[in-house]
Amino acid sequence: MIEFILNDRQVRSESSAGTTLLDIIRYEQHLPGTKIGCREGDCGACTVLVGELRNDRLEYRSMTSCLLALANVHGKHIVTVEGLSDDLPHGAGVDRLSPVQQAMVDHGATQCGFCTPGFVVSLSGCCLSHEPVTQACAIRSIDGNICRCTGYKSIERAAEAVAEGLTEKDLANPLAWSVRAGFLPPYFEGVSERLQRILPHTPNGKDLAAAAPLGGGTDLYVQQHDRMHQAPVRSVFNDPALKGIRIEGNTCVIGGATVANELLASEEMRAHFPRLEKHLLLVSSTPIRNMGTLAGNLVNASPIGDLTAFFLALDSTIDIRGSGGTRTLKLKELYLGYKQLAKQPEELITSVRFTLPTQHTRFNFEKVSKRTYLDIASVNSAARFEMEDNMIRAAHVSAGGVAPVPKFLAGTSAFLAGKEAAPTTVREAMEVMNDEIAPISDARGTADYKRLLLRQLFFAHFLVLFPERIKLKELA
Repeated sequence: MIEFILNDRQVRSESSAGTTLLDIIRYEQHLPGTKIGCREGDCGACTVLVGELRNDRLEYRSMTSCLLALANVHGKHIVTVEGLSDDLPHGAGVDRLSPVQQAMVDHGATQCGFCTPGFVVSLSGCCLSHEPVTQACAIRSIDGNICRCTGYKSIERAAEAVAEGLTEKDLANPLAWSVRAGFLPPYFEGVSERLQRILPHTPNGKDLAAAAPLGGGTDLYVQQHDRMHQAPVRSVFNDPALKGIRIEGNTCVIGGATVANELLASEEMRAHFPRLEKHLLLVSSTPIRNMGTLAGNLVNASPIGDLTAFFLALDSTIDIRGSGGTRTLKLKELYLGYKQLAKQPEELITSVRFTLPTQHTRFNFEKVSKRTYLDIASVNSAARFEMEDNMIRAAHVSAGGVAPVPKFLAGTSAFLAGKEAAPTTVREAMEVMNDEIAPISDARGTADYKRLLLRQLFFAHFLVLFPERIKLKELA
């Protein structure tokens, strides 16, 4: 049995662990404010807030319930749009609007209303953040929500109004402040104590024997929606042994179940990657970054996986745990062919490790998609250069969307080693790169177009990392 708090209600569900939370909310709990939209995590109509006790502190994140497995919400607080109203015990009706809802009304930010609950839930998450809320942060919080009829300027004005209302928020205890200020109903203050009384979920041995490990599920539920609902699964999403980012000497070790937004928030990662925010904001949307795990991105084996390209260029090593124990493997050796991996299905990637950048390291990530944000890459690429004066001592270059697998460009990397960072080197390396890739024409562009994109991204690495030595006109 899986137990969690839904708004102010304690819920115990015996549904299949693979059932999506969206269906539990609507069909078991009969809360229709959470809408069924794309069922692919793109539109945000089904957005909920997920509260979790972390280091004795209750933290909330927005997630799309259409991709969120019931197995992953045990012991958590789920907040739907109904749970933001304090007029009735179970949010069954709305007599008083919250400040977030009122801002949407005041600024004409709703028309048909289908998408409105998702926007309200995402914006309400700003109240619970332990970070200051600027207008840019408020707008960013709704980057996973799509509106097809109202127009985004009115929604942006509503988000700006919400940010203005949160300028005095108590960052040490945002939950209590939000209750006092009327942004949240009073029941929120008792949630932490109630969550502590929920015992860990312990499925029986028979269930575990046939269960497949499930991380964030952000791709599995898109590709295999119907099968996943009845599939026996065991959640590794909440396994503390698979979480965290730590530094061991000159090595960074990241747990396999660490999600993309945890990478983005990590002080350790930010200290070593000054452009990290620019890079990772190109990866999906806030709700999906709150769900998608690092190991899941790697084992998905998508030729255009953004985190895969990122960590290939870091020359990462992965730790794989199976029935025979734990073994290590270079990430670039994991991919044997399209969706073929050098691991068994029951094996887990427990951690990813790489050598930390030094003052001699230069790193960059680039991506092109039909939309700048919230879209799958047409082509992506990352590059890490170890420098000695103006010479490239070692190079690690990756590319996605130009081969059946996430591609570590071994030939290009070897060619660059020992060369000067100069326009001539870049142009000559492009010839090597063109022989290494084999793009195909598909919905994201023709093969020739992808070759052109990779050329431009390769140029971009050098323009960003060596602006004092290489100019665009010299690469034409």
